[in-house]
Amino acid sequence: MPVTQPQEPDARPRCPWCLMSAKPDPVYIRYHDEEWGVPLRDDDRLFELLVLEGAQAGLSWRTVLHKRQGYRAAFGGGEGVLSPTAVARLTEADQERLRVDERIIRNRLKISAAIGNARAHLTVAEAFGSFSAYLWRFVDGVPIQNAWAELGQIPARTPLSDAISKDLLARGFKFVGSTIVYAYMQSAGLVNDHLTTCFRHAELSGR
Repeated sequence: MPVTQPQEPDARPRCPWCLMSAKPDPVYIRYHDEEWGVPLRDDDRLFELLVLEGAQAGLSWRTVLHKRQGYRAAFGGGEGVLSPTAVARLTEADQERLRVDERIIRNRLKISAAIGNARAHLTVAEAFGSFSAYLWRFVDGVPIQNAWAELGQIPARTPLSDAISKDLLARGFKFVGSTIVYAYMQSAGLVNDHLTTCFRHAELSGR
């Protein structure tokens, strides 16, 4: 099978953060164009995203995004999305295996948190009917529409991310500080933080 060469991004205006690498990164740009900021309501995908956001702490999102398939394979999801049910079953022996698996971020605390968060995720889903129902109630089920003109205007955390973080921590989640939670809100589409100059802002705001 021929190797597909990376393609230059088209001329549509985008948020600068997905274009900051020395060479165009098609994986990163595709993520920006197709996933970032899209309202996400599937419990398994919300769980996987929370694992990846937690793994990002101290690292770049681009680095973690390139390991997403590795996480799926290493944690037992195969080519499919991570399942909290499957991850919650992992044992201490599995954690030892994961700590030497180069396909993921090999941080002991982050690996342990992913498994603990799977169990907390299932508990929340049982209490609220779904994890999605729990999460989206913080924004009354409707994405917050911001209108930032520059990257420097976008906050790293907000009073709402503070509140969600506090609630998640009280429910036993780890690696869910307010800054991580706000990035999670952006990724999962609870907030539209595409710049107004980006072609995706209008598409996701319905204008």
